[in-house]
Amino acid sequence: MYDTATRQRALKLHASGLTFSQVSRATGISRFAIRDWASGAVPSPRMTAERPIRDNRLDPSRPPADYAYLLGLYLGDGCISEGRRQVYALRIACCDTWPGLIGECERAVSTVMPHNKVNRVQAPGCTSVVSTSKHWPCLFPQHGPGPKRLRQIALAPWQQEIVDTHPWEFLRGLIHSDGCRITNWATRTVGGVKKRYEYPRYFFTNTSTDIVGLFTATLDAVGVQWKHASRSNGGFNISIARKDSVALMDAHIGPKY
Repeated sequence: MYDTATRQRALKLHASGLTFSQVSRATGISRFAIRDWASGAVPSPRMTAERPIRDNRLDPSRPPADYAYLLGLYLGDGCISEGRRQVYALRIACCDTWPGLIGECERAVSTVMPHNKVNRVQAPGCTSVVSTSKHWPCLFPQHGPGPKRLRQIALAPWQQEIVDTHPWEFLRGLIHSDGCRITNWATRTVGGVKKRYEYPRYFFTNTSTDIVGLFTATLDAVGVQWKHASRSNGGFNISIARKDSVALMDAHIGPKY
């Protein structure tokens, strides 16, 4: 896959008088590809997909809000695996309980990588949204060997800029992957009578201190108050229970569907 700038550079070299073989040796591009370009052959959109990251910024054709949401999904329940010829598969695991979430995930993948097919791969109780491209590691430089909890997870400057601009979309992706909105309850004795009170609450759970740190830092940025909650089986649990903070979360995120 070669972007437009690479194609134009090779064609300019050929137009200057170099043979196809000479241009191939100078650029490392197959002379057969250069010959096709010079003949005016028009490849399919999939073959000419532009690189999504240019000059350390997301390509303007990719909606940054959708990318922020997909970044949250990837950090929570996503992985990237390498296949043949350096083609990578992005997989986002989604629980079948939330069909709307699966649809939102599929839509986000399609808008971020518009020239590549998106598939649904079914497993018991789970649907993985899968798309292949040579450029997924460019979009998610957090990719690496082993579980995310065992390696450092830090945003690149261009990613942090997108999160700063679209914090709610990023939080929504994290909640949709590793979070939930529940109705909690408590009892209180008033005038000798025990009464039950119910109130909504958000939780986010992850085993990576870095990912939890990204989540809580973004909550701080949008004015949502949070606290650590106990978790007996490991990992980190973040609770959002203050009425005004829950109202903010409801206005921008809401329950899964």
